[in-house]
Amino acid sequence: MATEGPAMRRIQVAEHPRLLKLKEMFNSKFGSSPKFYVRAPGRVNIIGEHIDYCGYSVLPMAVEQDMLIAVEPVKTNTLQLGNTNPLYPDFSTSSNNIQIDKTKPLWHNYFLCGFKGIQEHFGLSDLTGMNCLVDGNIPPSSGLSSSSALVCCAGLVTLTALGMNLSKVELAEICAKSERYIGTEGGGMDQSISFLAEEGTAKLIEFSPLRATDVKLPSGAVFVIANSCVEMNKAATSHFNIRVMECRLAAKLLAKHKGLQWNKVLRLEEVQAQLGISLEEMLSVTEDALHSDPYSPEEICMCLGISLDELRTQILSQNTRDVPIFKLYQRAKHVYSEAARVLQFKKICEEAPDNVVQQLGELMNQSHRSCRDMYECSCPELDQLVDICRKFGAQGSRLTGAGWGGCTVSIVPVDKLPGFLANVQEAFYQGSDASFAPEKQSLFATKPGGGALVFLEA
Repeated sequence: MATEGPAMRRIQVAEHPRLLKLKEMFNSKFGSSPKFYVRAPGRVNIIGEHIDYCGYSVLPMAVEQDMLIAVEPVKTNTLQLGNTNPLYPDFSTSSNNIQIDKTKPLWHNYFLCGFKGIQEHFGLSDLTGMNCLVDGNIPPSSGLSSSSALVCCAGLVTLTALGMNLSKVELAEICAKSERYIGTEGGGMDQSISFLAEEGTAKLIEFSPLRATDVKLPSGAVFVIANSCVEMNKAATSHFNIRVMECRLAAKLLAKHKGLQWNKVLRLEEVQAQLGISLEEMLSVTEDALHSDPYSPEEICMCLGISLDELRTQILSQNTRDVPIFKLYQRAKHVYSEAARVLQFKKICEEAPDNVVQQLGELMNQSHRSCRDMYECSCPELDQLVDICRKFGAQGSRLTGAGWGGCTVSIVPVDKLPGFLANVQEAFYQGSDASFAPEKQSLFATKPGGGALVFLEA
């Protein structure tokens, strides 16, 4: 895989209406012109939900919506951040004293994650300040990775302002790590696709080491994103981190059951790798080793032979220490079956038989059922939206992103697209009990977009 950094392009800003508007807003805000612009796309995960942080491959593509930042390095040590959306207030801080508040996931903290990630990677103490104006058109808290796109954009902004170079893979790894400053124990999918995406192809993203492989999607179908209009901010709740910890605990109990060094194991994939068996065999091991009733912290301690204090301080994250029950069997079953579906999806895309769209759709449907029933990360609005999408012609539909709100992704035969869009619009967004704000109603077909870029004015 290529190791070069993100592309730099010279462009005529006047020919790009959004950039031109951003430049004018920058000028009126800071009284000067930007020196460069950076974009980082959001993504839709086609299949492979909640498994990247377990060590398993995922299959996302970048969407055309993105974060765009206009930047001017300044001589002072002040970092000034503005946002074109008035809902997000301005923020200013010293570039040498970055404080990220985990208790309040405010928009500027995501920028600070990317900034701090680059600062720490190079061990820099005296950093130049910047004026930055952010413009995003990814719907927030929708499962399309607006927050990670902002972290990635900020990382690339900082790197460019410093005049330094890193490969796309290095940038993705730094941004994945630095987003955890906000308190979310995520994997690396969102940051990886934001940097490694290429127009026209989805990517199989694998971890340890990070690498991306093209997956050609079938030409007879399009992927349609629909927003459930329920917002879910991963960092503002403990839902997400509880699932990460349940998977971690399941990995440790499975490792212990099989006589492995369980205290060294963090991810479900490590158990499979150490046993050297298939995903299907891991599902059998899960059946043998774990019971379907929820585990109390006390029972987990008994299984592992540790104290409650050791569990809380050495294994659990800060916001999961007081969780009363953990569903280990269900989470492990989801992860191992979902990891198998990702590989099956890629295989079908490569072999491309006649009824490929139907087969891919069935895998997406299975994925949604598993997310809903085994991982419990859906919500009534997502389930309703998935049902409506299938009713009006989607061969498969599923939640995408963390869940508990956000978007669905559906695979729709090209010839059914116009009717599909009209019917879903009417049934979900304009139904008798729908009262969604117009700006949250998003329903659009998307094709794989390109990755992060730096624009210089020609």
